[in-house]
Amino acid sequence: MDEITELTTQAEDLNVSDEHDAQKGKYMTFKSGNEYYGLKIQYVNEIISFQAITAIPETEDYIKGLINLRGKIIPVIDVRLRFHQPPFEYDDRTCIIVIDVKSTVVGLIVEKIAEVVEIREENILPPPSIGRADKVQNKYVFGIGKVGDSVKLLLDPDKLLNDTDMSVLDQTGEIGNSEEVDDK
Repeated sequence: MDEITELTTQAEDLNVSDEHDAQKGKYMTFKSGNEYYGLKIQYVNEIISFQAITAIPETEDYIKGLINLRGKIIPVIDVRLRFHQPPFEYDDRTCIIVIDVKSTVVGLIVEKIAEVVEIREENILPPPSIGRADKVQNKYVFGIGKVGDSVKLLLDPDKLLNDTDMSVLDQTGEIGNSEEVDDK
Protein backbone atom coordinates (compact mmCIF):
# COMPACT_ATOMS: atom_id res chain seq x y z
CA MET A 1 0.00 0.00 0.00
CA ASP A 2 2.92 2.38 -0.59
CA GLU A 3 0.89 4.27 -3.19
CA ILE A 4 -1.84 5.04 -0.63
CA THR A 5 0.74 6.19 1.91
CA GLU A 6 2.40 8.46 -0.64
CA LEU A 7 -0.89 10.05 -1.75
CA THR A 8 -2.04 10.47 1.86
CA THR A 9 1.24 12.22 2.63
CA GLN A 10 0.73 14.54 -0.36
CA ALA A 11 -2.79 15.34 0.84
CA GLU A 12 -1.61 15.90 4.43
CA ASP A 13 1.24 18.14 3.27
CA LEU A 14 -1.29 20.28 1.43
CA ASN A 15 -3.60 20.40 4.45
CA VAL A 16 -0.83 21.36 6.88
CA SER A 17 -0.50 24.82 5.41
CA ASP A 18 -2.65 27.56 6.89
CA GLU A 19 -2.69 29.32 3.56
CA HIS A 20 -5.71 28.60 1.42
CA ASP A 21 -3.61 29.44 -1.63
CA ALA A 22 -1.49 26.31 -1.14
CA GLN A 23 -4.61 24.19 -1.76
CA LYS A 24 -6.14 26.35 -4.46
CA GLY A 25 -6.50 24.44 -7.70
CA LYS A 26 -5.35 21.10 -6.19
CA TYR A 27 -7.52 18.03 -6.70
CA MET A 28 -7.33 14.43 -5.46
CA THR A 29 -8.21 12.31 -8.49
CA PHE A 30 -9.56 8.77 -8.50
CA LYS A 31 -11.00 6.24 -10.91
CA SER A 32 -14.60 5.08 -10.91
CA GLY A 33 -15.75 2.94 -13.82
CA ASN A 34 -14.10 4.25 -16.98
CA GLU A 35 -13.88 7.84 -15.74
CA TYR A 36 -11.49 9.82 -13.61
CA TYR A 37 -12.96 12.19 -11.04
CA GLY A 38 -11.47 14.94 -8.93
CA LEU A 39 -12.27 16.34 -5.49
CA LYS A 40 -10.86 19.62 -4.22
CA ILE A 41 -8.03 18.69 -1.86
CA GLN A 42 -9.46 20.93 0.86
CA TYR A 43 -12.25 18.36 1.40
CA VAL A 44 -9.91 15.37 1.71
CA ASN A 45 -8.97 14.42 5.29
CA GLU A 46 -7.11 11.23 4.48
CA ILE A 47 -6.99 8.12 2.34
CA ILE A 48 -7.25 4.75 4.04
CA SER A 49 -7.09 1.21 2.78
CA PHE A 50 -10.34 -0.69 2.51
CA GLN A 51 -11.56 -2.12 5.82
CA ALA A 52 -14.49 -4.00 7.31
CA ILE A 53 -17.80 -2.17 7.02
CA THR A 54 -20.82 -2.66 9.27
CA ALA A 55 -23.96 -2.62 7.13
CA ILE A 56 -26.91 -0.36 7.97
CA PRO A 57 -30.24 -2.07 7.31
CA GLU A 58 -32.83 -0.45 5.04
CA THR A 59 -30.56 2.10 3.39
CA GLU A 60 -29.81 2.81 -0.24
CA ASP A 61 -27.53 0.23 -1.89
CA TYR A 62 -24.68 2.72 -2.34
CA ILE A 63 -24.56 3.42 1.41
CA LYS A 64 -22.33 0.50 2.33
CA GLY A 65 -22.46 1.10 6.09
CA LEU A 66 -20.25 2.40 8.88
CA ILE A 67 -16.57 2.11 9.72
CA ASN A 68 -14.73 2.82 12.95
CA LEU A 69 -11.88 5.19 12.16
CA ARG A 70 -9.79 5.63 15.28
CA GLY A 71 -12.89 5.66 17.49
CA LYS A 72 -14.98 7.87 15.20
CA ILE A 73 -17.90 6.20 13.45
CA ILE A 74 -18.31 7.41 9.87
CA PRO A 75 -20.66 6.35 7.08
CA VAL A 76 -19.17 4.97 3.88
CA ILE A 77 -20.65 5.20 0.39
CA ASP A 78 -19.62 3.37 -2.77
CA VAL A 79 -19.02 6.01 -5.46
CA ARG A 80 -19.74 3.62 -8.35
CA LEU A 81 -23.09 2.64 -6.90
CA ARG A 82 -23.84 6.30 -6.11
CA PHE A 83 -23.41 7.04 -9.81
CA HIS A 84 -25.59 4.05 -10.75
CA GLN A 85 -22.64 2.28 -12.35
CA PRO A 86 -22.26 -1.50 -12.13
CA PRO A 87 -20.70 -2.66 -8.85
CA PHE A 88 -17.08 -3.75 -8.73
CA GLU A 89 -15.29 -6.26 -6.58
CA TYR A 90 -13.15 -4.65 -3.90
CA ASP A 91 -9.45 -5.52 -4.12
CA ASP A 92 -6.08 -4.36 -2.78
CA ARG A 93 -6.30 -1.12 -4.81
CA THR A 94 -9.71 -0.23 -3.38
CA CYS A 95 -9.43 2.77 -1.06
CA ILE A 96 -11.63 4.92 1.10
CA ILE A 97 -11.23 8.68 0.71
CA VAL A 98 -12.33 10.30 3.97
CA ILE A 99 -13.80 13.70 3.20
CA ASP A 100 -15.16 16.51 5.37
CA VAL A 101 -17.86 18.69 3.85
CA LYS A 102 -19.38 21.32 6.15
CA SER A 103 -18.46 19.25 9.24
CA THR A 104 -19.94 16.10 7.70
CA VAL A 105 -17.33 13.33 7.57
CA VAL A 106 -17.95 10.52 5.08
CA GLY A 107 -15.84 7.81 3.47
CA LEU A 108 -15.97 7.37 -0.30
CA ILE A 109 -15.10 3.90 -1.60
CA VAL A 110 -13.21 4.28 -4.88
CA GLU A 111 -11.63 1.73 -7.19
CA LYS A 112 -8.26 3.37 -7.40
CA ILE A 113 -6.58 6.60 -6.32
CA ALA A 114 -4.91 8.33 -9.26
CA GLU A 115 -2.92 11.40 -8.20
CA VAL A 116 -3.02 14.90 -6.79
CA VAL A 117 -3.16 17.35 -9.69
CA GLU A 118 -3.29 21.09 -10.05
CA ILE A 119 -6.02 22.40 -12.32
CA ARG A 120 -6.06 26.11 -13.01
CA GLU A 121 -9.37 27.95 -13.06
CA GLU A 122 -9.03 28.66 -16.80
CA ASN A 123 -8.76 24.90 -17.45
CA ILE A 124 -12.11 24.15 -15.80
CA LEU A 125 -15.11 24.10 -18.11
CA PRO A 126 -18.78 23.77 -17.14
CA PRO A 127 -20.24 20.28 -17.68
CA PRO A 128 -22.04 19.85 -21.01
CA SER A 129 -25.81 20.21 -20.87
CA ILE A 130 -26.46 17.93 -23.86
CA GLY A 131 -27.46 14.40 -22.91
CA ARG A 132 -27.34 15.03 -19.16
CA ALA A 133 -30.70 13.38 -18.49
CA ASP A 134 -29.27 9.86 -18.74
CA LYS A 135 -26.04 10.59 -16.86
CA VAL A 136 -26.90 10.50 -13.15
CA GLN A 137 -23.33 11.28 -12.05
CA ASN A 138 -23.42 14.58 -13.96
CA LYS A 139 -25.67 16.13 -11.33
CA TYR A 140 -22.72 15.84 -8.95
CA VAL A 141 -20.19 17.30 -11.42
CA PHE A 142 -19.54 21.05 -11.23
CA GLY A 143 -16.90 21.17 -13.95
CA ILE A 144 -14.57 19.38 -16.31
CA GLY A 145 -10.89 19.88 -15.64
CA LYS A 146 -8.38 19.68 -18.47
CA VAL A 147 -5.14 18.01 -17.36
CA GLY A 148 -2.72 17.64 -20.24
CA ASP A 149 -4.50 15.53 -22.87
CA SER A 150 -7.03 14.08 -20.43
CA VAL A 151 -10.08 15.37 -18.59
CA LYS A 152 -11.23 14.86 -15.00
CA LEU A 153 -14.84 15.20 -13.92
CA LEU A 154 -14.73 17.54 -10.92
CA LEU A 155 -17.20 16.62 -8.20
CA ASP A 156 -19.21 18.88 -5.94
CA PRO A 157 -18.98 16.92 -2.66
CA ASP A 158 -21.82 18.90 -1.10
CA LYS A 159 -24.23 17.69 -3.81
CA LEU A 160 -22.74 14.19 -3.60
CA LEU A 161 -23.50 13.97 0.12
CA ASN A 162 -26.60 16.11 0.49
CA ASP A 163 -28.84 14.60 -2.11
CA THR A 164 -32.25 13.58 -0.77
CA ASP A 165 -31.12 9.94 -0.62
CA MET A 166 -28.57 10.79 2.07
CA SER A 167 -31.25 12.05 4.48
CA VAL A 168 -31.51 8.55 6.00
CA LEU A 169 -28.04 8.98 7.49
CA ASP A 170 -28.89 12.45 8.75
CA GLN A 171 -31.87 11.00 10.58
CA THR A 172 -29.73 8.43 12.35
CA GLY A 173 -27.34 11.19 13.41
CA GLU A 174 -24.46 9.10 12.13
CA ILE A 175 -22.95 11.38 9.52
CA GLY A 176 -19.61 12.42 10.93
CA ASN A 177 -20.82 13.79 14.25
CA SER A 178 -18.44 11.47 16.16
CA GLU A 179 -19.32 11.38 19.84
CA GLU A 180 -20.88 14.83 19.96
CA VAL A 181 -24.61 15.16 20.53
CA ASP A 182 -26.47 17.76 18.51
CA ASP A 183 -29.08 19.64 20.57
CA LYS A 184 -31.10 20.86 17.57
